[in-house]
Amino acid sequence: MTNRDDQGDYIVAPDPGRPGLTRSVEGIDQSGQSGPVSVVEERPLTIFLNGQEIVTAMTIGDYPEYLALGFLRNQGMLRDGETVQGVDFDEELETVVVRTDGQTSYEEKLRKKTRTSGCAVGTVFGDMMEGLEGLTLPQAEVRSSWLYALAAKINTTPSLYLEAGAIHGTVLCREDRPLVYMEDVGRHNAVDKIAGWMLSENVAAGDKILYTTGRLTSEMVIKTALMGIPVLASRSGFTAWGVEIAQQVGLTLIGRMRGRRFTCLAGDARLIRDADPGAVADEPRRSARKGGAA
Repeated sequence: MTNRDDQGDYIVAPDPGRPGLTRSVEGIDQSGQSGPVSVVEERPLTIFLNGQEIVTAMTIGDYPEYLALGFLRNQGMLRDGETVQGVDFDEELETVVVRTDGQTSYEEKLRKKTRTSGCAVGTVFGDMMEGLEGLTLPQAEVRSSWLYALAAKINTTPSLYLEAGAIHGTVLCREDRPLVYMEDVGRHNAVDKIAGWMLSENVAAGDKILYTTGRLTSEMVIKTALMGIPVLASRSGFTAWGVEIAQQVGLTLIGRMRGRRFTCLAGDARLIRDADPGAVADEPRRSARKGGAA
């Protein structure tokens, strides 16, 4: 399912011009002038695991197979050693069926669910902390020079985030190179697409950095840790529970990355400050964005 993109070194990059992701709507601005405005589409996608319906997610509609695989993996419904025998997407029915060699019986797990803080109303099934007890993340390093390079590259990559707003992006990175950039109306969907891509391509997590345009919430910290990624970074800020969980599991949590500034609230031992912040171009604390903030 992977296609190498022509945007620099990305393996998968956003495609803001892809048909069906946005729609042009006539709007009127603050001066009373009318004109076209690009707005993001969202559509339902129902995910089945074998014969059992699991969830209906609202999504922009790209990479449905990755979204389904990543969602199921991040919910603990696809376990290590379980073989995925097929992933079938039906565009007309707006469904994805993931078929495995195991039995599916998640009625109790589906009854116990928690709504997350995702902007598109995400849902986590079962115990949110399940799987974190005893978790040990790799002792990788992260360099401040990598963070500055990643931010500069990601923030200038053509994307729905820059084109239309109302969107979240999540980027899988290795050192100073962004590899896979996924977007969706909810950050939980974007990170699930990353997880699905990693599962499909059998990609190791221990040397990766996860970058998100959204807030560093408990949900984002939990998903990143369960994926085995040791570093989570964002332009945005933190929630107290997100910071607490990151400290408990040993995840390096870096937020408020804007220009030369960033803040590390967990896992500072991994961080090597090898770049002079004074040599990095700063940016205004507040900036206007075309189409509105994501």
